[in-house]
Amino acid sequence: MRVLLYGQRIEVEDIEIISRLLHDFSAKAVKVYIDVKLYSQLLEKNILVAQYEVIHDHKELVKEKIDFVITLGGDGTILHAATLVKNAEIPILGINLGRLGFLASTEKHKVGEAIDALVNGHYIIDGRTMIEVTSNLSIFGENNFALNDFTVHKRDNSAMITVHCYINGEYLNAIWADGLIISTPTGSTGYSLSCGGPIVFPGSGNFIITPIAPHNLTMRPIVFSDEKEITLTLEGRTDSFLCTLDSRHEIISAEHRITVKKCRSKFCLVQLEGNSFIHTVSEKLLWGLDKRNK
Repeated sequence: MRVLLYGQRIEVEDIEIISRLLHDFSAKAVKVYIDVKLYSQLLEKNILVAQYEVIHDHKELVKEKIDFVITLGGDGTILHAATLVKNAEIPILGINLGRLGFLASTEKHKVGEAIDALVNGHYIIDGRTMIEVTSNLSIFGENNFALNDFTVHKRDNSAMITVHCYINGEYLNAIWADGLIISTPTGSTGYSLSCGGPIVFPGSGNFIITPIAPHNLTMRPIVFSDEKEITLTLEGRTDSFLCTLDSRHEIISAEHRITVKKCRSKFCLVQLEGNSFIHTVSEKLLWGLDKRNK
C-alpha cells in the first residue's frame, strides 16, 4: 500500500499525531509519501526520522500509483487536496486537526483505528459528485471543479446584482440578490445551509441553487437534477463580480457566460466503519437536537 500525507499548516500540538502516523504506517509496511509543502514543515520541526519520497504535483501522484491520500487538517485541507488529486479519483481520508471536521471525520484519538481499518480493508469509498465550471472567457484554469459549491457575489459596492439563470437552456428567472450559490449535496451543509438551503444527502443526484440575501420573499432555494446544465449571466451597477469555486476565487465581468454542470469524475471519500452521513450530521451539526429525544 502507498499513501500520501497532505497538510497545509502544522501546529506544534499536531507533531505527536503525525509522528504516530509515520511510526504506525512504517510498522505495517505501508510506503509513505509526503506532499512537498508538508515535507518542508516536517523538516523544520525535526519530525522526520527516516527518508521519504516527496510528491510535488498531480503527475507525480499518479505516476507513483498512490492508493490513499491522508489529509492532516480540517475540511479546507481536504478541498485543497482535491485540486492535487483532480480526476484521478484517489480516495482521501481526512484526519481532523481543525475544529468541526465535517469531511475530515477521523478524530485525533482514532488515528490508530483508522490506520488499522485502511490496512485491513474495513472501509467504504463514498463517491461524491463534483461540479465543473466553464465559461466563454477563461476561468479557474485546470482546477475548474468543486466538491462543495460555486458562488457569484457582488463586489465593489452595496448594490445587489442580477443573476440570469437558465437550466438546460430554459430561462429559470432573474435573481436579484447579493449573490447565488450552486451547491452539490456535499456542499449543502456548508454555505448553502447558512443561507437557508436544505440538507441534501450525498448520492441523491441533485444540485441546489440558493440565493444569497434575495430581494424577493418568493425567491427560495431550489433543488434539481444534477444531470441538468446551469447557465448564468450577470448584471450590476459595476462590471466586476466575485466568483468562488470551493476555496478558490476569481474576479469576472458581465462578459462572462458561465456554465455549471456535473463533473465526469468523482471525489472519493474514505468512510470508516461506523461513520455515515446521518451520524456526521447528528454529531457535527447537532441536527434535530431535542432534549426530549433520548
